[in-house]
Amino acid sequence: MDWNDYEAVLFDLDGVITPTAEVHMRAWAAMFNDFLVERGGLPGQDPYTDQDYFDHVDGKPRYDGVRDFLASRGIELPEGTPDDDPSALTVCGLGNRKNDAFAQVLRAEGVVAYPGSVALLDQLQAAGTKMAIVSSSKNAPDVLLAAGVAHYFPVVVHGGVAAERGIAGKPAPDTYQEAARELGVPEHTAVVVEDATSGVAAGAAGDFGLVIGVDRGVGVEALLAAGADVVVADLGELLSGTTQDTPQEGPA
Repeated sequence: MDWNDYEAVLFDLDGVITPTAEVHMRAWAAMFNDFLVERGGLPGQDPYTDQDYFDHVDGKPRYDGVRDFLASRGIELPEGTPDDDPSALTVCGLGNRKNDAFAQVLRAEGVVAYPGSVALLDQLQAAGTKMAIVSSSKNAPDVLLAAGVAHYFPVVVHGGVAAERGIAGKPAPDTYQEAARELGVPEHTAVVVEDATSGVAAGAAGDFGLVIGVDRGVGVEALLAAGADVVVADLGELLSGTTQDTPQEGPA
């Protein structure tokens, strides 16, 4: 990577900078499987699995993830409102229930950023490259503070910001475009870094200079198919001057 070719790097958070994607996965699994049990199950109803996370939830705004998983099981619930109690059997109620579970785990366990990601952040900061976080999660500011990396990112476009401004979430490119605008850089000079297919698709839908996929479990081929230009297993592979394995590239 020659980072001098770009003015800014726009990072997803969970699974890219911090391992909180794993916390999200556990929170989603607990919430959905409890919900399915509460319903008494359906004939032939499969439990929620990690593959459901990657297929229906990963990288999306919270209520979109709820809605898409329920649709995959043929379940319809009232939409509700964002103020719904977590006990409410609505799309928003289930989303709020999941958020409570995530917050409890974050408070109890904390979070430590990936070492390779922090090394890259240090290098980019030293070079004067602008950086932003673009996350579907409204919890992003709390995660950044808990991980001790908030100071790298003067711009954080999270799910709450998108809702307040009426910005479409991933896989639309709008939140990434908003981050580039806030940083004051043209889209084509910015790099998007994502671990979710929905986020990679968001980057590919914009006019960004490069889309990097980070394979934390979704799979190299899935990230390339979603529009990643290259895929790495860890951001440490992108440090200038390293001799890491060559990142896997998508079709020209």
